[in-house]
Amino acid sequence: MRSRPPRTPAKKKRSRVIAIVLLIVVIILAGGTIAIWYFSNQQSEDSPLGKTEFDEPPYSILTGLEIADASLNNSPVYCIQIPNGSTDGARPQAGLTDAAIVFEAIAEQGITRFAAIFQNPTVSVIGPIRSLRPYYLDWDTPFDCTVTHAGGSAEALAAIASGGQRNLDENDDYMWRESGSSRLWNNLFTSPTLLNDFNNTNGYTSSNPIAFPRQTPDDNARYLATKSNCISQIAANESTDDACATFATLDTANSIDLKFTNYSYSHNVSYTYDPETNTYLRYHQDGQPHLSYACPADLHQPLTTAECGDPLQISPSVVIALHVRESTMSDNYHEQITTIGSGTADIFQNGEHLSANWRKTAQSSQIIFTDDNGNEISLVPGQLWISAIPQFGQIYYE
Repeated sequence: MRSRPPRTPAKKKRSRVIAIVLLIVVIILAGGTIAIWYFSNQQSEDSPLGKTEFDEPPYSILTGLEIADASLNNSPVYCIQIPNGSTDGARPQAGLTDAAIVFEAIAEQGITRFAAIFQNPTVSVIGPIRSLRPYYLDWDTPFDCTVTHAGGSAEALAAIASGGQRNLDENDDYMWRESGSSRLWNNLFTSPTLLNDFNNTNGYTSSNPIAFPRQTPDDNARYLATKSNCISQIAANESTDDACATFATLDTANSIDLKFTNYSYSHNVSYTYDPETNTYLRYHQDGQPHLSYACPADLHQPLTTAECGDPLQISPSVVIALHVRESTMSDNYHEQITTIGSGTADIFQNGEHLSANWRKTAQSSQIIFTDDNGNEISLVPGQLWISAIPQFGQIYYE
């Protein structure tokens, strides 16, 4: 049997060092394993450690509604000029129910026009398309959008030529004229496919829009549930806690009348609040619903009045009356609206009225809405409709 030679002092020292190092490694590995186990078992939905950006579904920054993927928030945005004439073939429009945000203002002689903001539209037709005005361009610019129009006032065309915005003026490659209908001269349309073709041709692959602050659907649902419970307690004269105190003095708004001017009654509008959908049903001055075709995505340049099915009533979730200063340009025909500056606004959401202030510091900046304490107001999810009401206009609600 072969015997092991005795260890020298140097060898004994090396052995002790190796043993100590191995022991330290084992302790570190064991500690790490225990820590991982501990934290993984401590995390929960209520724990900040358990929260990641993937815990909640992504939401559209323009509408506050759920979207399939967060990257869709950087999809190209389109700002499209859409007319609202009552006797010139503009109505019913196509695609308006799919817009995230719509700005409404007088274009000329009391006739209103829309700047409709689209991102990831699902309809196959948008229009009709009409001419641009400088104030619409000011509202469009913060959305980093392709401004889509058919000509414009001299001031608007000069502004967009020098302003650097993405500019899609009337173009047969990306628009078409609808024939065989009662559209008259309001027969110019486009589609998301053609808009994407224009963007791709010009290298516009994404947008970085500046959005309004939005609540999530869950946030708003919780608010409405609390509101319903508190109002029930108040109606039954039951004792309520401090959380219900604010609901006792709500400024409710179940019907809204917006009068742009007395010059043309046909372009004033009204809204009726629908608590079932938490939206505002929009009506023309004559009491008829404001309708828009939602042409299915698989249609190719259809005749909107015959091939797109029944039009849908426009029903935004938020209505804002933006109080502005308005005057007539030197041609005594086109309107001029003050967009850069500040003023007051009336915000309608959740069947309620909020008094607000607005400010916009530059063409590239977004409008900011604040309450009387200077806090920025968060808007409920869904379509947002902003109407520019001039100093000679009127607002009624109850």
